[in-house]
Amino acid sequence: MHDSRVLKEVAFNLTSRFPFPPPDNYYLCDAAYTNTRGFMAPYRNTRYWLADFRRGRPLTREERFNYAHAQLRNVIECAYGVLKARFPILKQMAPYPFTVQRNIVIDTMVTPKVQGRGIDRENIQGIEWGPEAIEYMRVLRDQIANQLISPTLR
Repeated sequence: MHDSRVLKEVAFNLTSRFPFPPPDNYYLCDAAYTNTRGFMAPYRNTRYWLADFRRGRPLTREERFNYAHAQLRNVIECAYGVLKARFPILKQMAPYPFTVQRNIVIDTMVTPKVQGRGIDRENIQGIEWGPEAIEYMRVLRDQIANQLISPTLR
């Protein structure tokens, strides 16, 4: 089962307890996800994987952003490795139905939402996942990429 399908299934289920990030915060996700409010994806069709940069440093602002994104995601992937070591069931999800896979992930990795924080679930379909949210994250990603190539940061 692909993670983006699981995310959408959980996000649109009001009883899922999925902890959406607070406003102006986001989760780092891979290119399989939509770059939308609350979820920052790398630039598509641009070098991304850390191994890609062993052959040469990032040249464009998109590559520099993707390189920084990949470094941060590498830390996240290591954390997943720790979780899989702690909860071995996460390594053997394939034989389970979709709803069971979803519930296992939620139960092992999600903590209850803190009162007063996170995205209002009522607005997920209309605002947070619509064209405005996609444009918001595109602009934010571009701003971060521009800051990464700023001469003061080199």
